[in-house]
Amino acid sequence: MSHEEGQLFSFGRGWMLNRLWIKFKRSLKYWYLRIIRIKAPPHSIASGLAVGVFVGCLPIIPFQTVVAVSLAFVFRSNKIAAALGTWVSNPVNVPFFYYGLYIVGTFLVPMNVAGFDPGHLALADMLKLGWDLVLVMMVGGLVVGIPASLATYFISLRFIQIYHERRAEKRRLKRLRRT
Repeated sequence: MSHEEGQLFSFGRGWMLNRLWIKFKRSLKYWYLRIIRIKAPPHSIASGLAVGVFVGCLPIIPFQTVVAVSLAFVFRSNKIAAALGTWVSNPVNVPFFYYGLYIVGTFLVPMNVAGFDPGHLALADMLKLGWDLVLVMMVGGLVVGIPASLATYFISLRFIQIYHERRAEKRRLKRLRRT
């Protein structure tokens, strides 16, 4: 039995972390391929992702997907990509993500704001804590969301174009082999 095979059945210290890392990589690859394989022009997919990432940076849980898909209609972007882009703030990272928005917002908006409470992350809960908190979080979301969505657009556009070019080349070679 090789060392690597023994690792599969080892229940040592890093076992769970290793397993989580493998699941994370598989999930990341799955969503990457799912986005890349959407049958739409690269610009539409990239702009949909950018819209989704932008909205995902705003503290408007539980309305993120609805707002992202609505904006995708306005900008004529891919709606599926917009919905997937909102997962930049997901249940696993949203407390940390929102805390970052809170830090950025309080740095830019000099207001006496109620402290950040990770137990109240939904928009309705934040509104109960005060409009000033929502304003600070929105400013933080805008400041983080604009550059994040621009970077998402240009990076994803390039990856999608490369994927489409390679797929077209494979199809061309396959047709040539048949003839």
